[in-house]
Amino acid sequence: MVSSDNGQRWERAGARRTERELRRRQALADAAAGVVPGEGRAPDTTARIRRFRCVIYLCGAPHTDLATARKECTEYAEAFGWEITDVIEERAGLLPPHGRDGLGQALEHLKDGEAGAVLTAYRSMISSVPQEYDEIARETEKAGGFLHVRDAARGEPGT
Repeated sequence: MVSSDNGQRWERAGARRTERELRRRQALADAAAGVVPGEGRAPDTTARIRRFRCVIYLCGAPHTDLATARKECTEYAEAFGWEITDVIEERAGLLPPHGRDGLGQALEHLKDGEAGAVLTAYRSMISSVPQEYDEIARETEKAGGFLHVRDAARGEPGT
């Protein structure tokens, strides 16, 4: 009920929607809620949307301090809202990528669906040889993820 200044009372007219308009509005609301037409039940609200996950891979020479690179990669992942599933530090030196157990473990995280990316601090931590780096990038994609370098410029020839 609404009253005017002169004291008269009048009732607000209700919304006049046709049956077709009501069905259309209900279908829009159901679609927004994820209800499949004809099922008539609400979606599972207990399902949780998961954050993007990555594994950090760091490699250096024996007795190399990787703490700074680890901190930088962690901060980088957090800045993008990525969840870090594992941090793999390897001190393999100049071994080719296929000779490193830690890199293999990182790829396994992708194959198992535990992560969507391998994040590393510098391109040289994968390989300073472009062909080897490209091969690892292809393997990463075949495993269902991608290889992401936080600082691609460092470790490249001429930089």
